[in-house]
Amino acid sequence: MDMISYGRQHIDDADIQAVVECLRSGALTQGPKVAEFEQAISAYVGVRYAVAVSNGTAALHLAAIAADVGSSSAVVTSPITFVASANAALYVGARPVFSDVDPETINLSPSGLVHTLNQNPDAKVIIPVHFAGLPCDMVAISAAAVNAGAVIIEDAAHALGSRYSDGSMVGSCAHSLMTTFSFHPVKSITTGEGGMVTTNDEQVYRRLLRLRSHGINKGSDEFLDQDAAFTDGRPNPWYYEMQELSFNYRITDIQCALGITQLAKLDRFVARRRQLVARYDKAFAGSKLIRPIQLGQRDRSAHHLYAVRIDFSAAGISRAEFMTRLRESGVISQVHYMPVPAHPYYRRLGFCADHYPNAQAYYRQALSLPLFYDLTEKQQDTVVSLLNELLRRS
Repeated sequence: MDMISYGRQHIDDADIQAVVECLRSGALTQGPKVAEFEQAISAYVGVRYAVAVSNGTAALHLAAIAADVGSSSAVVTSPITFVASANAALYVGARPVFSDVDPETINLSPSGLVHTLNQNPDAKVIIPVHFAGLPCDMVAISAAAVNAGAVIIEDAAHALGSRYSDGSMVGSCAHSLMTTFSFHPVKSITTGEGGMVTTNDEQVYRRLLRLRSHGINKGSDEFLDQDAAFTDGRPNPWYYEMQELSFNYRITDIQCALGITQLAKLDRFVARRRQLVARYDKAFAGSKLIRPIQLGQRDRSAHHLYAVRIDFSAAGISRAEFMTRLRESGVISQVHYMPVPAHPYYRRLGFCADHYPNAQAYYRQALSLPLFYDLTEKQQDTVVSLLNELLRRS
């Protein structure tokens, strides 16, 4: 049976040709395609600098380092996100703090964030997550950050192609120090695995270049040991310096060649996702058991996910049974996300998911339905019919 998955990449002949040409060029990594992809992303989102890395988690990790987050500080983020958003704080020895979400947007609640910041004066960084592609209220979050003396790192793994309320692109860093993206296959565009950090701060940019490659930046770092670096006033051709401890988070030219051709199709990808979202919204408009989230703000989202709330209790069926029956009929659904504080590791750190009632209420009813560029209207109608049939039977 051909399964209808909840998400899937779109790869065409132009993508394949770009990768083949890169393979034939001999420049497989640390070559020109990396800079070309970075420049293309910078131009698309309207930001000064972009640094491509191996994945979205690496982007968050390096952003946390570049923001000088340390053991004496806290990092505030959403409980409804993939674990990487909070893990970035732990990677640098900081204390993760969760602030509850707005029940309609499933993004950070600005008023709740103010309360959280008041309760955590050591908060140095806020990581708002643009859930499912809908941008957070960055004007309000930025104001809260300024008042708290914190900087913002936007987790835009879902939101390449999304726009703020003023029409500017997510990733422009108009309200933040840095923004991170993911290019996993189910995201807006893919490089297989891959990520990006954008910023308008030159010092942060140059540090990110160093951090992604073992703490070494041969390109533009000023040498610290001038005697070892120069002979007769000329740079020694072999010489380079590791100036701080870091990691190998480099991305390959092969991946970036794919990213460049994918980016050229992004507007078309987003437009198609919006068409499919509109059809879902219309199909579920009269349902008493299925309630789509983020209604009324569709025109700003890149629509990484189509998430709904289903009243499984009223329907008389468990979510596990519901998802199993969908899968048996050829439809793969998913849940985004189990609240991060509910994971065993975070429970051992003392977190309790019940402290975030809006997140918990959403999680109990959450289901993500198939949404991807190549989803046909016939397949989408099949998904809708199956959901309605299962709920009627229950």
